[in-house]
Amino acid sequence: MTATFNVGSNSVNSNTSLEKAILTAIAEARLTCEQNGENSPNCAVAWDIVEELQAEKSHQEQAQKYRTSLDDYCEMHPDALECLIYDV
Repeated sequence: MTATFNVGSNSVNSNTSLEKAILTAIAEARLTCEQNGENSPNCAVAWDIVEELQAEKSHQEQAQKYRTSLDDYCEMHPDALECLIYDV
């Protein structure tokens, strides 16, 4: 089983693509478990992938809850002085 899921940081598109990735991973996990047996390592890995994707979705939803107006402004104007980040 080889699956690659790209998860971006764009909030609206990433949620829908992440939901699609989760549904795809669930279908693939069910198929893998049917083919290899429910106690196989491949089955465990497939469900681990589903769990990781669901955790990422949860983390993204939490991050959206704590956004400030400055976060929104900086997303729209990344080159603004208020949004510049300096390495010290």
